[in-house]
Amino acid sequence: MSIEAKIQELNLELPEAPKPGGIYNPVVQVEDMLYISGHGPVKTDGSMHKGRVGEEITEEQGVEAARAVGLTMLATLKQYLGDLNRIDRFVKVLGMVNAAPDFKHHPQVINGFSDLMVQIFGENGRAARSAVGMGSLPGNISVEVEAIVLLKKEARPSI
Repeated sequence: MSIEAKIQELNLELPEAPKPGGIYNPVVQVEDMLYISGHGPVKTDGSMHKGRVGEEITEEQGVEAARAVGLTMLATLKQYLGDLNRIDRFVKVLGMVNAAPDFKHHPQVINGFSDLMVQIFGENGRAARSAVGMGSLPGNISVEVEAIVLLKKEARPSI
């Protein structure tokens, strides 16, 4: 099943790929690897999930924000690649949670992102991962995630 078909089967909707909010590239390709800049949790209406987890929003709302980051990142990858089927696997993920000082469930929040990738890509969506708490994130967004993705062999540049 194609990735697009899987996204439809799961009744998911990708937001518009966000424009960079600074001087950086959303995706940098080096041979067969894509390095994806930190993405925030864009809702389909263009607004962002905001608030500090464990203080302004609940852990469950943080999980939903992390899931939204996954959809946002897929929108960027689709815009860059043209076809999400070119992705072989997620290699590494860094999840950052805008968390209250005493919040301790950062991995559970970032599971919102990781669970989504496994639902869509199967075991190839399960990456090496770090999940950390931050004192703040840009614009008071709840979650930010960056990733490294490997392209399928046929999608890799010939050397």
